[in-house]
Amino acid sequence: MAQEFTINSTAIEDKINQLLPSQGGFQPGVDFSASTMVIPIVDLTETAEGSDVQVNLQTALSLNSITTFSVQNATNTTLINTTGYYRIFGTYGGIASGSASMNLTDGTTTKNLFLYESGSGGGLSNNFDFVIFLQAGQSLRATSSADVKINGNTRQIADLSGNLVQPS
Repeated sequence: MAQEFTINSTAIEDKINQLLPSQGGFQPGVDFSASTMVIPIVDLTETAEGSDVQVNLQTALSLNSITTFSVQNATNTTLINTTGYYRIFGTYGGIASGSASMNLTDGTTTKNLFLYESGSGGGLSNNFDFVIFLQAGQSLRATSSADVKINGNTRQIADLSGNLVQPS
């Protein structure tokens, strides 16, 4: 037979208030109790959300879910201007002196994700791999001089609300 006992914990009360605001949280004068009875809990969250694929598999790359880009001798080429979370990865480098950059902009403010400037002779190549978040009105752009090339791929991994996008 199960035993019941009262729990006095402000940490648990605070967590109940945070997780259950629609229930009014933990009410003063109400005892929070526990039982020694074992009740199995089955987590159906992924299935209820419409996906039972693990998160790392939901972010997998596939033929139809990536968009390939190549930028050379171009200024402020827009790569993505749709809201959401994206993974961007690839390489950049040059055969002679030059520069390359990727930036986020809202049309007024611009911030570089990377800025590559090679000295005379060039010959340096680097990889990049990062995740970005774009809100409405923002875009990811790339710029490259004539002797430097940026090659890469983009993959939307979640929409604006954070719902994962399945590979197709």
